Amino acid sequence: MTVWDAGAALPGLAPESLAVLDRLSPMDVPKGTVLFRPGETVKGFVVVLSGRVEVFLTGPTGRDILLYSVEPGQSCVQSTLGLLGGEDYSGEATTATEARVVLVPRDMFLRLIDADPGFRGFVFEAFARRLQSMMHLLERVAFQRIECRLAQALLARAEEDRVEATHAELAALIGSAREVVSRRLDALARRGIVALERGTVRILDPETLRQLAEDAD
Repeated sequence: MTVWDAGAALPGLAPESLAVLDRLSPMDVPKGTVLFRPGETVKGFVVVLSGRVEVFLTGPTGRDILLYSVEPGQSCVQSTLGLLGGEDYSGEATTATEARVVLVPRDMFLRLIDADPGFRGFVFEAFARRLQSMMHLLERVAFQRIECRLAQALLARAEEDRVEATHAELAALIGSAREVVSRRLDALARRGIVALERGTVRILDPETLRQLAEDAD
Protein backbone atom coordinates (compact mmCIF):
# COMPACT_ATOMS: atom_id res chain seq x y z
CA MET A 1 0.00 0.00 0.00
CA THR A 2 1.27 3.46 -0.92
CA VAL A 3 1.92 5.59 2.16
CA TRP A 4 2.32 9.28 2.87
CA ASP A 5 3.61 11.43 5.70
CA ALA A 6 0.61 13.29 7.09
CA GLY A 7 2.82 15.24 9.48
CA ALA A 8 4.81 16.74 6.58
CA ALA A 9 1.71 17.70 4.60
CA LEU A 10 -0.34 18.91 7.61
CA PRO A 11 2.05 20.19 10.28
CA GLY A 12 0.89 20.97 13.80
CA LEU A 13 -1.63 18.16 14.17
CA ALA A 14 -2.03 15.97 17.25
CA PRO A 15 -0.30 12.56 17.12
CA GLU A 16 -3.69 10.82 17.27
CA SER A 17 -4.86 12.73 14.19
CA LEU A 18 -1.67 11.94 12.29
CA ALA A 19 -2.04 8.25 13.09
CA VAL A 20 -5.55 8.27 11.61
CA LEU A 21 -4.54 10.24 8.52
CA ASP A 22 -1.47 8.11 7.85
CA ARG A 23 -3.77 5.14 7.24
CA LEU A 24 -5.26 6.84 4.18
CA SER A 25 -3.83 5.92 0.78
CA PRO A 26 -2.75 8.68 -1.62
CA MET A 27 -3.86 8.55 -5.25
CA ASP A 28 -1.73 9.37 -8.30
CA VAL A 29 -3.94 11.29 -10.74
CA PRO A 30 -3.06 11.93 -14.40
CA LYS A 31 -3.11 15.42 -15.87
CA GLY A 32 -6.54 16.44 -17.13
CA THR A 33 -8.54 14.32 -14.68
CA VAL A 34 -11.82 15.84 -13.50
CA LEU A 35 -11.98 15.48 -9.71
CA PHE A 36 -15.47 16.91 -9.27
CA ARG A 37 -18.24 18.63 -11.25
CA PRO A 38 -21.05 21.07 -10.41
CA GLY A 39 -23.94 19.43 -8.60
CA GLU A 40 -21.92 16.56 -7.17
CA THR A 41 -21.93 15.90 -3.43
CA VAL A 42 -18.71 16.68 -1.57
CA LYS A 43 -17.29 13.35 -0.43
CA GLY A 44 -14.25 14.56 1.46
CA PHE A 45 -11.41 17.03 1.99
CA VAL A 46 -8.74 16.88 -0.71
CA VAL A 47 -5.10 17.25 0.37
CA VAL A 48 -2.78 17.94 -2.58
CA LEU A 49 0.64 16.38 -1.99
CA SER A 50 2.16 17.27 -5.37
CA GLY A 51 1.06 18.86 -8.60
CA ARG A 52 -1.67 21.44 -9.21
CA VAL A 53 -5.46 21.26 -9.32
CA GLU A 54 -7.44 24.07 -10.98
CA VAL A 55 -11.03 24.92 -10.04
CA PHE A 56 -13.25 26.60 -12.63
CA LEU A 57 -16.69 28.19 -12.57
CA THR A 58 -18.76 27.90 -15.77
CA GLY A 59 -21.42 30.47 -16.63
CA PRO A 60 -24.73 29.92 -18.48
CA THR A 61 -23.05 30.77 -21.81
CA GLY A 62 -20.36 28.15 -21.27
CA ARG A 63 -17.63 30.67 -20.48
CA ASP A 64 -15.17 29.54 -17.81
CA ILE A 65 -13.28 31.50 -15.19
CA LEU A 66 -10.43 30.09 -13.14
CA LEU A 67 -11.43 30.59 -9.51
CA TYR A 68 -8.19 29.33 -7.99
CA SER A 69 -5.47 26.69 -8.14
CA VAL A 70 -4.73 24.23 -5.34
CA GLU A 71 -1.10 23.28 -4.73
CA PRO A 72 0.57 21.53 -1.78
CA GLY A 73 -0.25 23.34 1.48
CA GLN A 74 -3.34 25.03 0.03
CA SER A 75 -7.03 24.19 0.36
CA CYS A 76 -10.06 23.83 -1.90
CA VAL A 77 -12.70 26.27 -0.67
CA GLN A 78 -15.40 24.39 -2.59
CA SER A 79 -14.68 21.22 -0.60
CA THR A 80 -14.55 23.07 2.72
CA LEU A 81 -17.87 24.82 2.03
CA GLY A 82 -19.49 21.54 1.06
CA LEU A 83 -18.24 19.67 4.13
CA LEU A 84 -19.13 22.40 6.62
CA GLY A 85 -22.29 23.77 4.99
CA GLY A 86 -23.68 20.78 3.15
CA GLU A 87 -23.57 22.47 -0.26
CA ASP A 88 -22.89 20.57 -3.48
CA TYR A 89 -20.00 21.56 -5.71
CA SER A 90 -20.71 24.59 -7.89
CA GLY A 91 -17.41 24.46 -9.79
CA GLU A 92 -15.31 21.91 -11.63
CA ALA A 93 -11.84 20.77 -10.52
CA THR A 94 -9.31 19.40 -13.00
CA THR A 95 -5.70 18.37 -12.50
CA ALA A 96 -3.52 20.85 -14.40
CA THR A 97 -0.51 18.56 -13.96
CA GLU A 98 0.08 15.04 -12.78
CA ALA A 99 -0.88 15.14 -9.11
CA ARG A 100 -0.81 13.08 -5.95
CA VAL A 101 -3.77 13.65 -3.65
CA VAL A 102 -5.29 12.23 -0.49
CA LEU A 103 -9.04 12.31 0.16
CA VAL A 104 -9.99 12.72 3.83
CA PRO A 105 -13.53 11.24 4.03
CA ARG A 106 -16.34 13.49 5.26
CA ASP A 107 -16.86 11.67 8.58
CA MET A 108 -13.15 11.69 9.38
CA PHE A 109 -12.86 15.37 8.40
CA LEU A 110 -15.71 16.38 10.71
CA ARG A 111 -14.29 14.33 13.62
CA LEU A 112 -10.87 15.95 13.19
CA ILE A 113 -12.43 19.43 13.01
CA ASP A 114 -14.15 18.77 16.35
CA ALA A 115 -11.30 17.02 18.14
CA ASP A 116 -8.03 18.56 16.94
CA PRO A 117 -7.39 22.32 17.24
CA GLY A 118 -4.36 21.91 14.97
CA PHE A 119 -6.43 20.43 12.15
CA ARG A 120 -9.19 22.99 12.71
CA GLY A 121 -6.64 25.80 12.56
CA PHE A 122 -5.13 24.47 9.33
CA VAL A 123 -8.54 24.22 7.65
CA PHE A 124 -9.77 27.67 8.66
CA GLU A 125 -6.46 29.46 8.03
CA ALA A 126 -6.24 27.93 4.54
CA PHE A 127 -9.93 28.74 4.00
CA ALA A 128 -9.35 32.39 4.94
CA ARG A 129 -6.35 32.69 2.60
CA ARG A 130 -8.37 31.18 -0.23
CA LEU A 131 -11.29 33.58 0.30
CA GLN A 132 -8.86 36.49 0.31
CA SER A 133 -7.38 35.37 -3.00
CA MET A 134 -10.87 35.10 -4.49
CA MET A 135 -11.61 38.65 -3.33
CA HIS A 136 -8.48 39.78 -5.18
CA LEU A 137 -9.73 37.92 -8.27
CA LEU A 138 -13.09 39.69 -8.04
CA GLU A 139 -11.33 43.04 -7.69
CA ARG A 140 -9.17 42.39 -10.77
CA VAL A 141 -12.10 41.26 -12.92
CA ALA A 142 -14.27 44.18 -11.81
CA PHE A 143 -11.77 47.03 -11.94
CA GLN A 144 -8.69 46.17 -14.03
CA ARG A 145 -8.57 46.53 -17.79
CA ILE A 146 -8.35 43.40 -19.95
CA GLU A 147 -4.87 44.36 -21.22
CA CYS A 148 -3.57 44.68 -17.67
CA ARG A 149 -4.96 41.31 -16.56
CA LEU A 150 -3.76 39.59 -19.72
CA ALA A 151 -0.24 41.00 -19.33
CA GLN A 152 -0.14 39.89 -15.69
CA ALA A 153 -1.27 36.39 -16.65
CA LEU A 154 1.31 36.07 -19.42
CA LEU A 155 4.14 37.18 -17.15
CA ALA A 156 3.02 34.88 -14.34
CA ARG A 157 2.76 31.82 -16.60
CA ALA A 158 5.87 32.46 -18.71
CA GLU A 159 8.75 29.99 -18.70
CA GLU A 160 11.77 31.33 -20.59
CA ASP A 161 9.50 33.92 -22.23
CA ARG A 162 7.07 31.25 -23.48
CA VAL A 163 3.50 30.69 -22.28
CA GLU A 164 2.06 27.29 -23.14
CA ALA A 165 -1.68 28.06 -23.13
CA THR A 166 -4.55 28.37 -25.56
CA HIS A 167 -6.56 31.55 -25.93
CA ALA A 168 -9.46 29.83 -24.16
CA GLU A 169 -7.22 28.89 -21.21
CA LEU A 170 -5.95 32.46 -20.92
CA ALA A 171 -9.53 33.75 -21.07
CA ALA A 172 -10.53 31.47 -18.20
CA LEU A 173 -7.49 32.60 -16.25
CA ILE A 174 -8.38 36.30 -16.41
CA GLY A 175 -12.18 36.04 -16.43
CA SER A 176 -12.84 37.12 -20.00
CA ALA A 177 -14.12 35.63 -23.25
CA ARG A 178 -11.86 33.75 -25.68
CA GLU A 179 -12.76 36.12 -28.52
CA VAL A 180 -11.77 39.15 -26.45
CA VAL A 181 -8.44 37.59 -25.46
CA SER A 182 -7.73 36.66 -29.09
CA ARG A 183 -8.28 40.26 -30.18
CA ARG A 184 -6.02 41.59 -27.42
CA LEU A 185 -3.29 39.08 -28.25
CA ASP A 186 -3.49 40.01 -31.94
CA ALA A 187 -3.08 43.67 -30.97
CA LEU A 188 -0.04 42.84 -28.82
CA ALA A 189 1.42 40.81 -31.69
CA ARG A 190 0.99 43.72 -34.13
CA ARG A 191 2.93 45.91 -31.68
CA GLY A 192 5.74 43.35 -31.55
CA ILE A 193 5.22 42.63 -27.85
CA VAL A 194 4.35 38.96 -28.34
CA ALA A 195 4.41 36.36 -31.11
CA LEU A 196 1.54 33.91 -31.46
CA GLU A 197 1.99 30.24 -32.23
CA ARG A 198 -0.44 27.36 -31.93
CA GLY A 199 -1.01 26.85 -28.20
CA THR A 200 1.89 29.14 -27.33
CA VAL A 201 2.52 32.84 -26.76
CA ARG A 202 6.15 33.99 -27.05
CA ILE A 203 7.01 37.18 -25.16
CA LEU A 204 9.23 39.36 -27.34
CA ASP A 205 9.17 42.60 -25.32
CA PRO A 206 8.86 41.71 -21.61
CA GLU A 207 9.57 45.28 -20.45
CA THR A 208 6.59 46.73 -22.32
CA LEU A 209 4.46 43.81 -21.14
CA ARG A 210 5.45 44.58 -17.54
CA GLN A 211 4.43 48.21 -18.05
CA LEU A 212 1.01 47.04 -19.27
CA ALA A 213 0.71 44.72 -16.28
CA GLU A 214 1.38 47.58 -13.87
CA ASP A 215 -1.05 49.97 -15.56
CA ALA A 216 -4.19 49.25 -13.51
CA ASP A 217 -6.01 52.47 -14.48
